[in-house]
Amino acid sequence: MFSGTTIIAVKRGEQVALGGDGQVTFGDHTIMKERACKIRKLYNNQVLAGFAGSVADSLTLFDKFERKLEEYRGNLMRAAVELARDWRLDRSLRRLEALLVVADREHLLIISGGGEVIEPDDGIAAVGSGGPYALAAARALLRHTPLEAHQIVHSALEITASICVYTNNFITVEKI
Repeated sequence: MFSGTTIIAVKRGEQVALGGDGQVTFGDHTIMKERACKIRKLYNNQVLAGFAGSVADSLTLFDKFERKLEEYRGNLMRAAVELARDWRLDRSLRRLEALLVVADREHLLIISGGGEVIEPDDGIAAVGSGGPYALAAARALLRHTPLEAHQIVHSALEITASICVYTNNFITVEKI
């Protein structure tokens, strides 16, 4: 369901960065677009968000998440929990096939349609078909280098693009 992209976020101290590749894959074998942007800054540039999954579904979730952020005045955790609750309980939202990675200076979360809001222990969240590769690369870079968060995200995506056929080298990274 989530083949076609890699989204990764890294929190290192006060630094937070989120990045993604640009490939949009149709089915198992066709690259439809190479330069898509799957990440955004939200809520007065204080929140980063990225998606893996169906583009239309993901954009719907971005809009709903952004409304929740406004409603809860930028409280990322509250907005994420309320979105996950609505996503799980609302009949039309339940059909959406996507995962969101969201972050602010304090929290880094993965939000899913099953009602999960997961805050990784190590300050790294990765989703999509290349997620496991990006996660492994970022963990090694975080543990064994002094690189800044945005450098780790970029390097992890480069490594992933060299392994995962659903991830390309058109990399977008945002930081707060």
